[in-house]
Amino acid sequence: MRIKTRLIHGGIEGDPHTGAVSVPIYQVSTYKQEAVGKHKGYEYSRTGNPTRHALETYIAELEGGARGLAFGSGMAALSTVLSLFSKGDHLVVGDDVYGGTYRVITRVFSRLGLDATYVETSNTAAVEAAIRPETKAIIMETPTNPLLKVSDIAALSAIAKANNILLLVDNTFMTPYWQNPLELGADIVYHSATKYLGGHSDVVAGLVVAKDAKVGEELHFLQNAIGGILGPQDSWLLLRGMKTLGVRMEEHEQNARTLANWLAERNDIKRVIYPGLPSHPNHELAKKQARGFGGMISFDVGSAERADEVLAKVKYFTLAESLGAVESLISVPARMTHASIPAERRAQLGITDGLIRISVGIEDVQDLIDDLEQALS
Repeated sequence: MRIKTRLIHGGIEGDPHTGAVSVPIYQVSTYKQEAVGKHKGYEYSRTGNPTRHALETYIAELEGGARGLAFGSGMAALSTVLSLFSKGDHLVVGDDVYGGTYRVITRVFSRLGLDATYVETSNTAAVEAAIRPETKAIIMETPTNPLLKVSDIAALSAIAKANNILLLVDNTFMTPYWQNPLELGADIVYHSATKYLGGHSDVVAGLVVAKDAKVGEELHFLQNAIGGILGPQDSWLLLRGMKTLGVRMEEHEQNARTLANWLAERNDIKRVIYPGLPSHPNHELAKKQARGFGGMISFDVGSAERADEVLAKVKYFTLAESLGAVESLISVPARMTHASIPAERRAQLGITDGLIRISVGIEDVQDLIDDLEQALS
């Protein structure tokens, strides 16, 4: 079954009891038991809910894993995954991760005894050098947020396996439509499903898929124990939104390619970052390990003042913190999504005050070009 067909017919289809084509919303907290411990597969909705189960089965199939789990946000998903580790454990983490990932590791899990070293994961030698005897996992994004660095998942998987540690990949930017990290050797893949998977700016959610059934069972224990689950209404919204993921991702990418090429031709932009541009240092790797380049572009207009002028003038780009929606969104990472990262650290990474990140929507691309033209002029 090809990916577009799997998006429509994958997982659990409909309702066998009524013939409903769509999985129903089981808005229920508890379930009648025939006797103590004897039930029809569900006993309490924190542990399992039919609508959430349909979503979890669906994402596991799309990512090619043994177990899927759904959470109330991307950060709830990541925090549950991080709970696999214990006091004294060490993590090797990408240096250009989402600000919320950096924040929860450095300001929350560090207090619980987790240590982390931040390295550029596109540099496999640096990753290997950062591994210690107490290292338990490599955590990475590819492409990264917001600098869109691309890391070699298969190469990092080989390093992880040689050191008997886990490889965790944030696949939010690519989605399973363009990239499947588990097939390239990752152990756990996770998503802020708020973004492309939902796709309509109407749900906050996180999804995790484990390649190994045993790891999946450990994650389910933590999901139930910690309780950061996704509710049935939001599970249903994700099931609905993901049916159109294929057509949306193709349109996002087509628009992004056109916009990136247009931006690259301008002489008033300091740099344009998009993996689909041949000028991107990891362009060939992106072509090799993914089926597409996605819909995210970052570009530097030179200063915070000019960035503010652009934000004030755009009409079709909505100033917002999120990404991956049908409408185009625009942000300044240094003061928004990555504001929790210290200024000196942002400067080291290249997240300048003039760096603008756009999530290219599915509007008519000429309207988007015209909008940026008048904002930049």
